Amino acid sequence: MNSFIYIMTNKPKGTLYIGVTSDIIKRVYEHKNELMDCFTKKYNLKKLVYYEIYDDINEAIKREKQLKSWKREWKVELIEKVNNSWNDLYSEIL
Repeated sequence: MNSFIYIMTNKPKGTLYIGVTSDIIKRVYEHKNELMDCFTKKYNLKKLVYYEIYDDINEAIKREKQLKSWKREWKVELIEKVNNSWNDLYSEIL
């Protein structure tokens, strides 16, 4: 079973949220439709702009913690390396 780390935002270079999940389609759907009362709902973070796939949930959690400790500038560079236009990648994972 795959696991994922993902980054949500509200606009290019806007507020960033980093999460981990074993069901990225369901989790992003929940964020987009404000089904969870959390950070993403408070800041209207509905765009999936980055994700990585892992075979092991422990590796995904480790990576999530690593990214959360990064400087904002590094996170922006990571996103722009694969998604320079900050497009919503949700349709890509469906």
